[in-house]
Amino acid sequence: MAAKILIVDDEESIRISLEETLKGGGNEIITAGNGEEALQKIAESQPDLMLLDMKMPKMGGLEVLQKIKNRSSNIKIIVLTAHGDMQTALLCGRVGVRNFIEKPFDLKELRAEVKSALEPLQWKQEAELMRHQQQEEFDGEFIRCMNPKMQQIYRIAEKVSQSNATTVLLRGESGTGKEVIAKLIHYNSKRRDHMFLEVNCTALPEALLESELFGHEKGAFTDAKKQKKGMFELADKGTLFLDEIGDMSFKMQAKLLRALQEKRFQRVGGVNKVEVDIRIVASTNKNLEQAMKEGQFREDLYYRLQVVPITIPPLRERPEDIMPLVRNFVDRFNREFKNNVCRISPEAEKMLLQYRWPGNVRELRNVIERAILLESETELLSEHLMLHDFEPKSDGGEAEMQPDDQSMAAIEKVHIARVLKSVNWNKNKAAKLLGIDRTTLYTKIKRYKLAEPVPVG
Repeated sequence: MAAKILIVDDEESIRISLEETLKGGGNEIITAGNGEEALQKIAESQPDLMLLDMKMPKMGGLEVLQKIKNRSSNIKIIVLTAHGDMQTALLCGRVGVRNFIEKPFDLKELRAEVKSALEPLQWKQEAELMRHQQQEEFDGEFIRCMNPKMQQIYRIAEKVSQSNATTVLLRGESGTGKEVIAKLIHYNSKRRDHMFLEVNCTALPEALLESELFGHEKGAFTDAKKQKKGMFELADKGTLFLDEIGDMSFKMQAKLLRALQEKRFQRVGGVNKVEVDIRIVASTNKNLEQAMKEGQFREDLYYRLQVVPITIPPLRERPEDIMPLVRNFVDRFNREFKNNVCRISPEAEKMLLQYRWPGNVRELRNVIERAILLESETELLSEHLMLHDFEPKSDGGEAEMQPDDQSMAAIEKVHIARVLKSVNWNKNKAAKLLGIDRTTLYTKIKRYKLAEPVPVG
């Protein structure tokens, strides 16, 4: 991270020493030999951090601080002061300065103090870069679907984005595009200039999920070496997407509900309340009503999230969207893999339209990505799709082979089992094809009691 650092000291040897110490890492170092010159450099260069000596002729450091305060400057300040000068510390405290380095200073301590002072700036720069990358990715992946149900969902999402509604619940099978709708809400809202962050509630155990959401204080547990901000805090004024909220533990549900109701929370190991203004978009492929009956999901949290419910239909119920999505994915992966697929054969198109897509849009994306990555042809052929378990739809529009139980969980179980079988139970490959991480895959294998075949011989 590059920062502008202003060093203000009337001793040239100290300015040179500090400049040599801090000029690495792309930092731009500016120096001033007195208070008047410091104010001029602040006006011209707008530095991020100033190291300010208190004892200088004519205009001392305290007068510089007072003038800066009157100008409402956001510059971070580290005061360089004589050992044990309590009076200076008290005076600086009155104008909001809390960071001090005593002379003669230890260079290691100085670098640590500078790094700490610049951390908020570093987060701001990284967050801005991440936000631009997210916006570009969303612009590339979002496509207006043709299906009337999806068009209605877009209208609802855009209306919600302009409202003050703080919670949205997205429901639908795995891979239907719930995250895309969450981003649509975020990037059409006034929150779009702030962060969109995602937490997978399945991937983390309870203790880690609490720290991930709410952060922790230094020393809160064995590995808590320093304070960490959680997703709630980092997404302030933005949007937090809680994926697979139906898998959140009952205890964590209570803590989440409290944070949503109060709009504030405590970091793990902390005592002070942190106030935030965020929109929560939650998603699930579970039957939450059934989970409530079984005592696995809190009724009060359910109604808190259900302010705006949106159900996304599976891809098999919107066949008119398949080919527009295919063409979008082909264009994207052509650019990514420097390929030139410009046609889709009639046989491949027929197969794409007849396949059931139990993994929905995510599976479709993975199939096209794999085909573009592995093949160098200019035409996408049916054999490139590698749909080993292809089963054409019946005349009624549904696959001939379906599980007796038509719940989302049953369909997902069958799909995961098929993918695992197709890659000979290579869990890394299966997770990639399914578009989930290994931890989530292991959780689903355990939940659905899927057993790996025992090798013969």
